[in-house]
Amino acid sequence: MTQTLSQSTAGTPGAADAAASPLLRMARETRTCLWNDSADPKELSAALGWGAVGATCNPVIALAAIKADLPRWTARIAELADQRPTATEDALGWAVVEELSIEAARLLEPAFAEHAGRNGRLSIQTDPRFHRDTAALVEQAVHFHGLAPNVIVKIPATAAGIAAIEEVTYRGVSVNATVSFTVPQALAVAEAVEAGLRRRDAEGLDTASMGPVCTIMVGRLDDWMKAAADRRGVVLDPGYYEWAGVAAFKQAYRIYGERGYRTRLLSAAFRNHMHWSELVGGDVVISPPYGWQVRLNASGIEPAPRIDIPVDAAVVAALLAALPEFRAAYEPDGMTVEEFDAFGATRKTLRQFLAANNDLEALVRDVLVPNP
Repeated sequence: MTQTLSQSTAGTPGAADAAASPLLRMARETRTCLWNDSADPKELSAALGWGAVGATCNPVIALAAIKADLPRWTARIAELADQRPTATEDALGWAVVEELSIEAARLLEPAFAEHAGRNGRLSIQTDPRFHRDTAALVEQAVHFHGLAPNVIVKIPATAAGIAAIEEVTYRGVSVNATVSFTVPQALAVAEAVEAGLRRRDAEGLDTASMGPVCTIMVGRLDDWMKAAADRRGVVLDPGYYEWAGVAAFKQAYRIYGERGYRTRLLSAAFRNHMHWSELVGGDVVISPPYGWQVRLNASGIEPAPRIDIPVDAAVVAALLAALPEFRAAYEPDGMTVEEFDAFGATRKTLRQFLAANNDLEALVRDVLVPNP
């Protein structure tokens, strides 16, 4: 059942003429938008040539971008340390993340103006250590909102995060919900955003220029289904697991349309081309990492609208029957908000984001207190 790219080599950014780029054709010919899954200025600049109108970031991606231009950022860390002699390693690390994000946001200002705020935004993620603290998430989100006019703030779809999403939306902050893998999370996010938008509407405050999105980390849901199957000793066609994230995304998209939510869905955490090709045509955002964009442009796959084509009912039925974890992820009432934090993909992803935060601190430490 697994579909594969027609070409396995990544190629180079100049390997295909831009006009023939499947991603650019998608951006020009469908409602589906491309965002770059990185704030690295070089990667974002290339993605803009393929029609990208936004960018996302998370602790892992931010750390990778800093390491990709390490001489520059280590020098900047040293400068910041001189300017702020009492700042902690953590504070200096986050200052660098903010500067990286502001720089990337400038590249998106033309798209931000063209799309009246719906696109052209740079995502910056709240500190993963705040995943249980609504007040801390709200405070940091408001701070990030002030860094640039076209910032969108990533808040985890944990129980505390859902409450924060409503409050910051009310305060005028455009949100990109993250650490989100399931239909119940996507619905809770959309309801929280609507609650915040309704509060603004009631007070005559602007909502038209806001651009909320809800990420579904489709590949990470696939990963967790495979892990769950291993734990339970389940045997299914291995290709079925590759459809789990796509099925959840399409289910959430259908319900979003029925309910008229003002939040768009965003596909992230790529593991196969279907995390793009099966979702083309919807009023959604596709956010592949730069390397996947190169591969997709070289794939020869037509960016044909497929968002409304259901996943094979036999595949969905098999996953539902074999894996309670998929039922929790796929059914609209599969989990309560209070259960989001215990979902396996949530815990695994939070641990990775927390580890990246620790690695950023260690990088700063090596600058401030180098090994003798």
